[in-house]
Amino acid sequence: MKKSLKSHFPMIRSKEEIRLIIRENLRLEELFQSWDMEQQKEFLEFCSGNKGVRILYDSFFKEILSPENAPERLNELLSLILGQQVKILQVLPNDSTRIADESSLVIMDIVVELEDHSIANVEVQKIGYKFSGQRSACYSADLLLRQYKRVRGERGRAFSYRDIQRVYTIVFFEKSPKELREDKKNCIHRFTQVSDTGVKLELLQEFCFVSLDIFRELLHNNSIRNKLDAWLTFLSVDDPETIETLLDQYPGFEKYYREIYELCRNVERVMGMFSEELRELDRNTVQLMIDEMQEEIDALKKEREEESVRKDKKISEQEREIAELKKKLAAYEEVPENGKR
Repeated sequence: MKKSLKSHFPMIRSKEEIRLIIRENLRLEELFQSWDMEQQKEFLEFCSGNKGVRILYDSFFKEILSPENAPERLNELLSLILGQQVKILQVLPNDSTRIADESSLVIMDIVVELEDHSIANVEVQKIGYKFSGQRSACYSADLLLRQYKRVRGERGRAFSYRDIQRVYTIVFFEKSPKELREDKKNCIHRFTQVSDTGVKLELLQEFCFVSLDIFRELLHNNSIRNKLDAWLTFLSVDDPETIETLLDQYPGFEKYYREIYELCRNVERVMGMFSEELRELDRNTVQLMIDEMQEEIDALKKEREEESVRKDKKISEQEREIAELKKKLAAYEEVPENGKR
């Protein structure tokens, strides 16, 4: 028999109870019927405890890990990810100067200022962007510039570059980009800027990429070894048996799951949250298809250009050979019959 989380959380309703609530409300039934069969199944599965909720959806993440309502939770997660104690001071707006329209495939994005005034951008991507490193570097530079402008404006003539603090870019990938998938032994990759001579300069930008798909693969062969593993399990695993193991080893997470399933009792609200996530994912899927098609078009265009260059080069070589032959022929025709000019 398939495991269910209802034994841990008695407030969880059955699928039949949830469907009855939906059928009795015409608006909810219309919304439910607007989803495809897989989406309907997913909704009923996590609401009834047959699967865990996708914590990394923007709505659910901000509900459970809100840096405004429960900062100690995100404090702990960031401290474990960065390997140092951090404390969130405030949430910052994250829509001021995007490099471009970069919402594609991003399912959660939050920017916080830490107690030491450094900035951390925490982002979740459904599918890893192409050129993830370049993109993260650009966004990190954007955040650094935002900090520079704000601090310089606040400090005025007293401004000094020592007032500028670090910028951390932390990206969780549900499906990692190719470069990270090639490493099957590590699921967390931390990057800093260092000198090849050992000279130390404070260059301020640090990056951390977390491959949740690789973590799940590693979890099959390893138990939950520490608190960071526990957090990554909470964020990425929806299998009830693994969730039970997590709760046995780290009972503190029971409170978070309890909040999730209390939320799921408000069927109307959670349907609205789920529907919003589906709309965003649909838009992201379309954007991904556009990006991939554009990449194919660019590749074909480049191929045609290269072929055109090869043809032009071949024609040029042929024209040069013809010119040389004509030159030899002209020189031959200038020679008198007796062989003397």
